[in-house]
Amino acid sequence: MKILVIRFSSIGDIVLTTPVVRCLKQQKPGTEIHYLTKAVYSSILAHNPYIDKLHYLEDDLDKVAEALKKEHFDYVVDLHHNLRTLRIKRALNVKSVSYNKLNIEKWLLVNFKWHTMPDKSIVDRYFETIAPLEVVNDGKGLDYFLEDSVEITNKDIPMSHWNGYVGCVIGGSYNTKKLPVEQWHKLFQAMPYPVILLGGPGDVEEGKQVAALDPIRIYNACGKFNLGESARLVQMARVIVSNDTGLMHIAAAYKKPVLSLWGNTSPEMGMFPYYGYNNLKSKPAPQSLIFENKNLSCHPCSKLGYNKCPKKHFNCMNGLNMNELAEAVKNIWKSPQL
Repeated sequence: MKILVIRFSSIGDIVLTTPVVRCLKQQKPGTEIHYLTKAVYSSILAHNPYIDKLHYLEDDLDKVAEALKKEHFDYVVDLHHNLRTLRIKRALNVKSVSYNKLNIEKWLLVNFKWHTMPDKSIVDRYFETIAPLEVVNDGKGLDYFLEDSVEITNKDIPMSHWNGYVGCVIGGSYNTKKLPVEQWHKLFQAMPYPVILLGGPGDVEEGKQVAALDPIRIYNACGKFNLGESARLVQMARVIVSNDTGLMHIAAAYKKPVLSLWGNTSPEMGMFPYYGYNNLKSKPAPQSLIFENKNLSCHPCSKLGYNKCPKKHFNCMNGLNMNELAEAVKNIWKSPQL
C-alpha cells in the first residue's frame, strides 16, 4: 500500500502528526509512507525514518497535484482538511480520510464558553481519523528526529549554563499567545536558575528586553540557532517553560517536563503537551503543568490569536501567577526524574 499523509503547517501541528506516521509504518507492513507539507517546514520531517518520501508545497498547488498523480497512491490521510487538501484529494481521486477539526465545538468554546470539546489530545483525534485503516495509537508519544551532526558546544552557549538551565520559549505565532516581558522578569526574579531564551529571528528584540534583567544568568538564544539547533537546546534543558508554540511540542517529543502558558487560546482545543497517553483532565501527565487564567469571562477569545488583546487588558497572560510558576520550576529542578 502507498499512503500520502497531508499536513501543511505549522511546526507544532506537524510534530503532532508524527505518531500517526510511525504507527502507519509499523502496523501496516510493506506500506510506503509519503508526506506532503510546505517547503518551509521541510526540516521537521527530513530525518524521520518512518517517511519514505517527502513532497513540498511552495506556490503552485496544481503543479504539486500533477507530481503526486505520478506516485499512484492507494490512500490519502488528510490531517489538515482545508480547501487546498480538498483539491489535492480530488486530483488524486483515491480513497481518503479527513481529520475532523471540530470547528463547531471550537466556535462554541470561543464565542459562548461552552465546553463541548472532547477531553483528548489532537493526536488521539488523528488516530480516530485513520481508524478505517485499523491502525491504533502505540502510546509512545511524539517524534522529533535530528541529524547526529546537530550539536551544541560550550562555544555556542555560556559555560555557566552547562550544568543545567531552564529553557524558556518566548516566541509565538500571535502576540496574544506570548507572555509579556514584564511577566518573564517576575518569573526570573522568583527563581535562581540559569535561563536560555528560545525563539526565532522575530523574537530577538523581545529576547533582549527579557535578558536585560540579568544578562549573565539569562542567555538570549533567539534568532541565533536554526530550528534543529533550537530543538537540541530544548532536549538539553532541565525543564521547559513555553508559550503555546511549536517548541513546546518538540519538548514533549523529547519527554521533557513542560510548563505551558496559555493566553488567548485554550488547551481544551487539544493542543496541550502530549506524551503518548495523557488527556487534559481525566489523565494528565505529571511532567506537563498547565498555566491558564480560567477566571475570565473572555477566555479563550480565539482558536488562533490576535496582534493585540481585544479587551485591551491581556489579563489571560498578565494574570498568570509567576510566583506559582517559579515554585513549579523549582520543584521540577529538584526532581529531574519527572
